[in-house]
Amino acid sequence: MSTFVRYGIKEQRRSTTAVERAIEQLKLLGYAVVDGGYTPDEIAKFSAAFDGARTEMQKQFGGREALEAIDEHNTVRVPMLYDKLFLDLATNPIILDICRRMVGDYVILNQQNGIVNPGNSARYNQGAYHRDLPYQHFVSSRPLAINALFCLDPFTAENGATFVVPGSHKEELFPSDEVVEALQVQAPAPAGSFIVLDCMVFHSGGINRTGRERRGVNHVYTIPLIKPQIDLPSVLGLDYTADPKVRQLLGYDVQVPTDLAQYYRSRNKKVG
Repeated sequence: MSTFVRYGIKEQRRSTTAVERAIEQLKLLGYAVVDGGYTPDEIAKFSAAFDGARTEMQKQFGGREALEAIDEHNTVRVPMLYDKLFLDLATNPIILDICRRMVGDYVILNQQNGIVNPGNSARYNQGAYHRDLPYQHFVSSRPLAINALFCLDPFTAENGATFVVPGSHKEELFPSDEVVEALQVQAPAPAGSFIVLDCMVFHSGGINRTGRERRGVNHVYTIPLIKPQIDLPSVLGLDYTADPKVRQLLGYDVQVPTDLAQYYRSRNKKVG
């Protein structure tokens, strides 16, 4: 039985699963909050792995001060490089199901970044409105990319939960400031969930007014024609995984040949 009284309505979309409801919201609003399916113990392991990856990153790249000088101290690039637990996060079956239904069967992981919103901070490097395909002012009939931000900590109004301008993935231009002010909403989400966005929806991290940092792991999944932020196969190494489906997701099958000999070798593999 319907929850809502209505009249004159002859047709209605039917969404019976969590994935279908998320897709319906993504199409209408450009964002949805999706349960990742993890237990509290699993979330705690991701949390510990995040802190370990950040420590290792600082050790390898000159320490916190060196990273702060280039505004990279609040970002952990490719955390799966430091701990393979983050590969499990990138291959979350619920998120991949949403991506493949919306973008297409062949999606690649364009980027995976750990993000820290520091406590008692007026601004950080994700705290500005943007698209996750930045500098682009166009819309498409179906998404070219999906963003899935995993919440290691609860995202709340107090600690800077993501702001979204609903429906802005359908418009080429950034809305006027007055319209952004009127329409923007925050997307609070519990730890262990993903904030999933159409990458063309305008969004921004909020200001963390608490004394504790707020952490997340962002993933961008795209069609294979879009250049990755970082060449993951080169960073991770050729032997990172033998699973053909995971290798496809990580972009091993779409690396650009560096010379003609490499191009012809790739053709032999396809023909053979």
